[in-house]
Amino acid sequence: MLSLALRTLRTRWTAFVGGFAALALGVGLLTVMGLSLASAADAPGRAPERFAAAPVVVRGADTLRVPTPIGVRTRPLAVPRPVPADTVAALRALGRVTEDRSYPVRAAGGPSGLVGHPWSTAAFAPYRLTGGRAPHADGEVVTTGTWAAVGQRLRTDRGTVRVVGTATGTGTERAVFHTDARAARLAPVSVQLVVDADPAAVRRVVGDRARVLTGDARRAADAGADRDREAVTALNALFGTAGGVAGFVSVFVVASTFAFTVAQRRREFGLLRLAGATPGQVRRTVLAESLLVGVAASAAGCALGGYAAPFLAARVVAQGLAPDWFVIGGHAWPYHAAFWTGLVVAVCGVVAASWRAGRTRPAQALREASVDSGTLTRGRLLCGAALLLAAAGTLAWALLTDPSDLLHRKTYISRPMLLITAVALLAPPLVGPVVRLLGWLPSRLPGAGGTLVRENAAGGVRRGAAVAAPVLVTVALAGSLLGATATLGEAAAAEARARTAADLVVTADGGTLDAATVRRLRAVPGTAAVSASAPSAVYALQDGVALIRAEARAADPGALAATARLPVTAGRIGDLDDGSIVVDEEWQGAAVGRRVTVWLGDGTRRSLRVAAVLPVGTGGHGVYVTPANAPGARVDRVEVTVAPGADRAAVAAGLRAATGPAGGRVLDAGAWARAGAPGGGGTTRLGLLVVLGIALVYAGISLAGTQAMATAGRARELAALRLAGATRAQVLRLVGAEALTVAAAGALLGLLVAVVNLLGMTGALALLSAPARLALPWPALAATAGACALIAVTSAVLTAARTLRPHQT
Repeated sequence: MLSLALRTLRTRWTAFVGGFAALALGVGLLTVMGLSLASAADAPGRAPERFAAAPVVVRGADTLRVPTPIGVRTRPLAVPRPVPADTVAALRALGRVTEDRSYPVRAAGGPSGLVGHPWSTAAFAPYRLTGGRAPHADGEVVTTGTWAAVGQRLRTDRGTVRVVGTATGTGTERAVFHTDARAARLAPVSVQLVVDADPAAVRRVVGDRARVLTGDARRAADAGADRDREAVTALNALFGTAGGVAGFVSVFVVASTFAFTVAQRRREFGLLRLAGATPGQVRRTVLAESLLVGVAASAAGCALGGYAAPFLAARVVAQGLAPDWFVIGGHAWPYHAAFWTGLVVAVCGVVAASWRAGRTRPAQALREASVDSGTLTRGRLLCGAALLLAAAGTLAWALLTDPSDLLHRKTYISRPMLLITAVALLAPPLVGPVVRLLGWLPSRLPGAGGTLVRENAAGGVRRGAAVAAPVLVTVALAGSLLGATATLGEAAAAEARARTAADLVVTADGGTLDAATVRRLRAVPGTAAVSASAPSAVYALQDGVALIRAEARAADPGALAATARLPVTAGRIGDLDDGSIVVDEEWQGAAVGRRVTVWLGDGTRRSLRVAAVLPVGTGGHGVYVTPANAPGARVDRVEVTVAPGADRAAVAAGLRAATGPAGGRVLDAGAWARAGAPGGGGTTRLGLLVVLGIALVYAGISLAGTQAMATAGRARELAALRLAGATRAQVLRLVGAEALTVAAAGALLGLLVAVVNLLGMTGALALLSAPARLALPWPALAATAGACALIAVTSAVLTAARTLRPHQT
């Protein structure tokens, strides 16, 4: 069998080109994703930056620890606690204590992301003066980098200051150093300090009331100390998603391509059966061929993936999806995983088809070689029906039990695979009717061309299904994934707009608004109500064992009631006070008047009464507390209602003037809601575009190979058309039109699948009392379908042109 398989591959290599290309590219994609995932775990061990020269750093408690029946549960605190005053006093007896403070600074004409510190902490980086001197007065600062010059006056949200010195930077932040006294007034609370004393003595004094950091552990005192861990998490999510989608597309398309290759060789199998080959021998021959192709294609795919992975890494770094340190490392396991996965896929892809070929009787094989009958086998029908029922059943169960789960990224990325696979398996009986529908109008036009296109495309069921499958999968993925983010984004924007009664919204543009700025905003003429709110968090035990964090917003109850239209299901927003909390329906045991135990953003334990309950909506904004229950929270948003008869434009201008150098933005409520909608163009969408781009490239190459095989297999049919009087150009137009029709049928089926997937999401939104409107990404769908159609037509026409060369007709 192996020798026969080798001879077949050598003499009929063109029949295996499509399967080889599909498998090699699939293995290449899996290799790239595997290498990327392995390399994402290689985050470099960073040394301390701001405190590299500090002897000992003492940091206030920044982790909430709650004992439960199954152990202590921990969560990072939203607001780290300051070091206790008595501990600071005891540390001063050991040696010099330098309190560190950090606060945002905005300078007119300066770069974004400026951070203020007291000058005494500059020595611990160490920052070194490159010009000028240290600050001695409140109006003097030292800046890092080259964006400001000595003697320059800066208009900042912390007042107008003069640059008296410049210093080298650490490369991780742009610092502005004030005097220690000025920094203490700007940021009264210090959560960490430097102690010049023996570490052992410091630990004895501190005990378990704070963290003592020495050596590399001082890295935890730097801003963004967890950014590498967060970057690894983001990379794992990106490449895990890409790997899952690539794996799904590759397994499906490879199996479809191999099955089509085997189906095209029915005449050959019939001859083998007539020559005395047993069904088992036919099956073993086909499996041996697939094994040989699988070995060669998997090896080629591993080489291709190893070559392409560094380019993908450079691309994601350039797009801001990965940190600068991300490079592809020398890992071996992704190659092994991709190679053996490719081999298994190659063999599994032909098992069903080879079994069917081996069971065919010799006379039946010869008779069926020229007709497309029995294209939907019992196994394919059962698998497709089972997946269809599974998709419908899981969707119904989620809608009945936990609709919010359908809004999570992992769910709306993975769930569509069930329906896409089900429809693709059931494609043979679906493609024909869709093709006839699409070809109905052209068939009514004068001439026989439209009728020929319609009947040829609809008659070649197996060929049409094989060509339509990659198009269906790619279009369905694009519509389902990008449509999910668009639907969620529009729902969140509509919900945010419906929940505010404000006319104008002032945001901190990624930062915070200080108390002086808020006072100026309140004093702007023409305002009826001004509500300043700050992001915070509360923690609660779910089922007594799971410590969950809930994002919260702190606002004055009276101002909140005047500027918000929160859709309460029970209670009243006006009843919110320092002893109560507003929660949503997902909160365990949510009932008006009931007391709930929570931990505030700084870890303080409180028992609060439920004042009102809100519907879940799109999630993430159902908890409200008063500022007294949000220690350390900084205002980042101010909602303003315009007084009756006041000029809105004049009020907006006054608000812009009031923000001054604070850098706030003044938007009308609709623009603010749209700007804050998720998935509108951030890293989630960019990551999905990367994933879909990979899937499109892969599906395109597979589509080209399948279309080339399908067209090459019609050599006799095309020659007969030429002998019947058709010109070469007419035959090529006919082949191109058929390819376009089949690609359009695949795109239409993919669109229907995407619509059904998105209807499940809109149903969940409706059940959660959120605005539910299906949003399809028409530009992406048009681009995807157009690219697939172009590939299919080009491949078919080029192959037909080669087939119709004079010596072959």
